[in-house]
Amino acid sequence: MSPVAHPGLALKLPAWRSRLLLLALLAWFAALAVRALYLQGLHNDFLQQKGESRYSRVIELTATRGRIVDRNNEPLAISTPVESVAASPADVEITPEQEKRLARLLGMDAGELRKKFADTRREFVYLKRQLPPDDAARVVALGIPGVFLQREYRRYYPAGEVTAHLIGITDVDGRGREALELAFEQELAGRAGSRRVIKDRLGQIVEDMESIRAPQNGRTLVLSIDARIQYLAHRELKAAVAAHRARAGSIVVLDAATGEVLAMANAPSFNPNNRDRFDPRRARNRAVTDLFEPGSTLKPFTAAAALEAGTVRPESIIQTAPGQFAIGNRVIHDAHPEGALTVAQVIQKSSNIGTAKIGLALPSETLWGLLHQVGFGVPPRSGFPGEVSGRLRPAANWRPVEQATMSYGYGISVSLLQLARAYLIFATDGELRPATLVRREAPAAATRAISAPTAQAVRRMLEMAVQPGGTAPRAQVTGYRVAGKTGTAHKLEGRGYASDKFVSSFVGFAPASAPRLVVAVMIDEPSAGQYYGGAVAAPVFSTVMAGALRALAVRPDAPVDNVMPPPPDAGEIKEEV
Repeated sequence: MSPVAHPGLALKLPAWRSRLLLLALLAWFAALAVRALYLQGLHNDFLQQKGESRYSRVIELTATRGRIVDRNNEPLAISTPVESVAASPADVEITPEQEKRLARLLGMDAGELRKKFADTRREFVYLKRQLPPDDAARVVALGIPGVFLQREYRRYYPAGEVTAHLIGITDVDGRGREALELAFEQELAGRAGSRRVIKDRLGQIVEDMESIRAPQNGRTLVLSIDARIQYLAHRELKAAVAAHRARAGSIVVLDAATGEVLAMANAPSFNPNNRDRFDPRRARNRAVTDLFEPGSTLKPFTAAAALEAGTVRPESIIQTAPGQFAIGNRVIHDAHPEGALTVAQVIQKSSNIGTAKIGLALPSETLWGLLHQVGFGVPPRSGFPGEVSGRLRPAANWRPVEQATMSYGYGISVSLLQLARAYLIFATDGELRPATLVRREAPAAATRAISAPTAQAVRRMLEMAVQPGGTAPRAQVTGYRVAGKTGTAHKLEGRGYASDKFVSSFVGFAPASAPRLVVAVMIDEPSAGQYYGGAVAAPVFSTVMAGALRALAVRPDAPVDNVMPPPPDAGEIKEEV
């Protein structure tokens, strides 16, 4: 029997209930329609953003760091592409077994890996930077969704330790940390770009949508360095430091005509391509950042100041007998008393007494003025970070004994670059140019420090110093006339001088007839028995100067048999210390 047909089961509902239900349904559909219209037509950014978040990513386009090259376009620092492993934590789908294998490939702890994956709000996180190609390929082979490779650039230094102190090093992000990499960071770094791409669930790019900002690569930095001379200078310096069991050493080679630095090396050095063993304490460029008392290498400036002032002439006689000279309660000694010497012979034989008498005959302001004018006491402004100004006390504070010791290189501190630059005045007829580590298209403007006749007179004295009878016959170069000066100074420790620690140095230039190069060598604390500048530093000068002149095809100005050893019974003239 049909329940509707049974009169007891008949039920009649009120009409308003059906109408109310119909109105509610219509209102609900209307609300959905309005919401759909609002989201899809008027405010679709939300849906667009949610949709794109599933597949769209903005990735950074790394700018290639600019190259550093020598003056002949020989690469000294280049950037090579490498792969880094990165992840998008929100997209990572990894099994425990994959996690273990990935951690093993990356050399990480599994717990550390899980921490990187935990923050799903981050769209990008590095897992391991700059992997070898084989390791990167193994990571890709795991096929883990959300883990992918990111192209980066690693800095590589073809010359290694030869240019390490000069070029410097970058960190893992490619930012300069030391030396010229740091000094020229803005020019070398460039500017990173970005683009929007579509990635699949494995984190691989499947479509390039649009470029947001194009990367701007860094500029090439052209140095004044000549790689051939740099290799030669580093090799000879390293050998000398090892042979004399020295604490350290530095060498600077300047172009006499332009002031450009053609070579600058230090020993011991470090390998900038191995960041894992990088020691910041060995990274400083001693030729620019370390100070020392120059000793007898300062004597030519005292002679030049006296010649300029007219108090002496090259042939003026200075009495150095009896080998002692008292100033107040202090006594200056000459280890080899010579008696009466001309000013030229005082420089040739490096007499402390003769130089002190020349210096004391000058007003202190006159001597200070020349030392200051050639760059002592002020930074050389080469552009190298951390360069020091040295110490040159005001002349008003000099006591007579201090003026005397200052005249032969004690009581003043200089860097090797400052000392090499100052010697330019003797190589260029009295003109001084700023030192630079960047190649110049034209020489910078020069300032006159002394007159041409004075510079030429001192140059002749310095040429005598490397001949037999002088302090540096080992500085001679076959086929070229050489001029230069030795220096041997006790090291200052605390409030006094160490009796057994020395700084040995030599500064000179060649060819003496028309100087092309200035070379300065400093050996710190030689301990193998010899410590005089003529025995320790001068041979390094000779080898480097000879090789550099040949590399630059400089015409010889002397016969091939010009090197004259001292007579066998004459012994070696040693400068006073």
